[in-house]
Amino acid sequence: MIRRSWRPDRPLHLRRTLGELLQQRGDPTARLARDEVVRASRTTDGPATLALRVLGDGSVDAGAWGPGAEHALQALPALLGEDEDLEGFDPSLHPVVARQHHRTPGLRIGRTGRVEDVLVATILGQRVTGSEASDAWRALVLRHGEPAPGPQGLLLPPPAAWFAAQPEHVYRRVGVERQRTATIRAACRHVARIEEAATMPRHDADARLRGVAGIGAWTANVVRRLALGDPDAVEVGDFHVPNHVCWQLAGEQRGSDERMLELLDPWTGQRGRVVRLLAGTPGAPRRGPRGRIVNSATLSRRR
Repeated sequence: MIRRSWRPDRPLHLRRTLGELLQQRGDPTARLARDEVVRASRTTDGPATLALRVLGDGSVDAGAWGPGAEHALQALPALLGEDEDLEGFDPSLHPVVARQHHRTPGLRIGRTGRVEDVLVATILGQRVTGSEASDAWRALVLRHGEPAPGPQGLLLPPPAAWFAAQPEHVYRRVGVERQRTATIRAACRHVARIEEAATMPRHDADARLRGVAGIGAWTANVVRRLALGDPDAVEVGDFHVPNHVCWQLAGEQRGSDERMLELLDPWTGQRGRVVRLLAGTPGAPRRGPRGRIVNSATLSRRR
């Protein structure tokens, strides 16, 4: 195990910054607490487990295990958004955004720097609820992952080559239908080419990601925000996000992608950051009976 102490140059909310990288329920690759995050991943130097804790003086105490430990510690500032792009972000343009920014000034848009880190888990989220995606991810890792370095008891997800090689029944067993299975296998077969998106300008990275059959705007945008730290990436095509944004910014209980993007237009270049800030606000009040979730196999819209 090796350690590093790092002091951010501005506020850092560890849980909000890294929470988007973790699956909703029981992610076996990570553990999240208020001021501590432990995460297992694969680096270019090999597997690593990274444990982060915010101290009373605001500094971050980091420990890492495994062949990729040094790489993980070197990448720590980028992961925690030290070099994030803040150009054009003006929270004062809307009172709700200003209030949320005041409440959580330490929310940052960090980047893993590796598309493979987030690719499969993001594809699993296509056209299903977050709970369904988390359940599938957890089942795949528990059945086919391997012990991560260190004493934390975490698991490493299988590498991209494993996901590319698995037959359909492996995915079907954990509730993943044929379309998402095909997208995962196609993306993982071409992961080396997709990985180049991490060093590309925003438009080129988006085109590279969406060049894979089954990857649409929703998936490409989520991957760009997590892996590349793109603060403008918005989850168009999401079932909940447009409604939530339209409620908070305009008091409208239902919203389309088009209306959401219209309301976010004043923050072009930082729209994804605004969406992340609004994620901590209440949704529109429910009216009438709660609707039934449609099975993902019946949906054809590409995300």
